[in-house]
Amino acid sequence: MATQSPFSWAAQALPDLAAQMAQQFNSAFHPPEWVVDEALNRLILFLNHVLMSEPEAMNRLARQKGQRIELLWERVQLQLTPTPAGLLERGRFEGFDLRLTVTEDSAVSLASALARGDKPKVRIEGDVQLAAEVNWLIDHVRWDAEEDLARLIGDAPAHTLAQAARQAMSALRSFVAKRPGTELRTGGTA
Repeated sequence: MATQSPFSWAAQALPDLAAQMAQQFNSAFHPPEWVVDEALNRLILFLNHVLMSEPEAMNRLARQKGQRIELLWERVQLQLTPTPAGLLERGRFEGFDLRLTVTEDSAVSLASALARGDKPKVRIEGDVQLAAEVNWLIDHVRWDAEEDLARLIGDAPAHTLAQAARQAMSALRSFVAKRPGTELRTGGTA
């Protein structure tokens, strides 16, 4: 005869409780405007760093110079313009040539989708050719963290740390995929 653990309720209740707490935190927490602004500036610096390692990506962006791209997610609005050099600069403009609105409301669900390697669900408005170029960038441009780390600490330690990070990410993806109530999806819209 199988006996039930007195803690079996925790295995069912804790993930739901954690999701509810995260949702409440997300709806109640509003960081100061300057924090959001500075985080977006750092994001642009990081994106440009990654783009500079991919000449084809820079060529594709250079062909789109002057286009107005607007990214929206909840309370965050980021306006970008490709430069003639094939990088991104933050803009402040009215209207848009392409608007990408992330439709996922929950930061937890968005993080889970990204941890699984899925694209977030996005509503696309505007220029189809520009949207195709942005989608190409999302599909083909990757940050080589190991290469950047090797510049700081050398090849062998960077490889060891990167391998450990890949194993941790694989374990995280496996954990997220096995959570009750989550189905493994194989992609989204870009």
